[in-house]
Amino acid sequence: MESLPINEPLITNDAVVLGILVLILAVVFKTAASERPVFKKFYSVVPSLLLCYLIPSIFNSLGIISGETSKLYTVASQYLLPASLVLFTISLDLKEIWKLRHKAGAMFIAGTVGVVLGGPLALLLVGSFAPSLFAGEGSEEVWRGLSTVAGSWIGGGANQLAMYEVFKPSPNLFSAMIAVDVIVASLWMAVVLFGVGHAKKVDRFFKADSSAVEELKKKVEAYQLDNLKIPTLPDTMMVVGVGLGVTGIAHFFSDLIAPWIAENAPELSKFSLTSGFFWLVVLATVIGVLLSFTKVRRLEGVGASRIGSVFLYIMVATIGMQMDVTAIYGSPILFLVGFVWIVIHILLLVIVAKLIKAPFFFLAVGSDANIGGAASAPIIAGAFHPVLAPVGVLLAILGYALGTYGAYLCGLLMQSISG
Repeated sequence: MESLPINEPLITNDAVVLGILVLILAVVFKTAASERPVFKKFYSVVPSLLLCYLIPSIFNSLGIISGETSKLYTVASQYLLPASLVLFTISLDLKEIWKLRHKAGAMFIAGTVGVVLGGPLALLLVGSFAPSLFAGEGSEEVWRGLSTVAGSWIGGGANQLAMYEVFKPSPNLFSAMIAVDVIVASLWMAVVLFGVGHAKKVDRFFKADSSAVEELKKKVEAYQLDNLKIPTLPDTMMVVGVGLGVTGIAHFFSDLIAPWIAENAPELSKFSLTSGFFWLVVLATVIGVLLSFTKVRRLEGVGASRIGSVFLYIMVATIGMQMDVTAIYGSPILFLVGFVWIVIHILLLVIVAKLIKAPFFFLAVGSDANIGGAASAPIIAGAFHPVLAPVGVLLAILGYALGTYGAYLCGLLMQSISG
């Protein structure tokens, strides 16, 4: 597969790029905690997490750094993300999270349906005044490329590649679709992060009952206070050791399981079971949950979720540096399809949330478990409160299982519209 043309960024040394990203995070959190009126007023409007995401994207768009050439996203997603999932889940209260299942599940399904139906509708609407969308032939037919976006937006990278193999878009078309996928999904993630800072206003609009979410947060906060102590160096090393140690174990077994399934049961690829990243996320989460029933749970009292948040915010910055808004000018019609598509997805979520009076938390996580997958769903959930991050992970895993089927159906619908 060919990739988009890569322009040389101003800074190519990943050590320097990492330093820049971490400094951005430090400045944002320092100013967000400031008592100065100018900062208090600013952060009452703009959530700090949004800046952690947007500032690296601006640096990327200006050509100062490059998300395409940097290896930091790979490092963060392979090492820091699973470690953060472990550190968030070791203090998990499964009984309380189970209470969230109805509205969380309903919003996730609404998000999936929004992607499946949104693609064909967007293609129909934009194609009505831009017939060039239907002009391609063979591997250049636009619907073939859009099917890979559907795979990414319901499941993840493995589902996207599955659609690439099924519908066979040309490499150039696929490259353009990757740009549509990343830019549109990133802009929507920015909107969601902005909304996190105004969640109470949105909940009032939905007339939502967020008592179950608040009860979960209060119980975990009470547990943290009861077990809180000033961490020593051994305490901190234990936290980091558990996070990265379990990540190592998850990598070890995912490297065995995924290839074995690919060789012996390749048909299971439709469930993403041949994806190493899928198994990495699942194993890290499962081991973290199992540890929550042991004395390891007490590490929350010495800052397990705080260190997990550090790992996750570095992940946020590396996701941000993947977005280059200038790519929109390359294929404006394709991006218009993507924007209309995501708007349809959002409208359906809003309608369902209004009907079932779901809190904004469920809308945000239900959407991003589809659109963003396991890499960003825990970030969105954790933005509301670190203890909620596992909710995003669990829904994202469900997205992996449904992604290929939903995207295949979406692809067929778009094919029928294209004639």
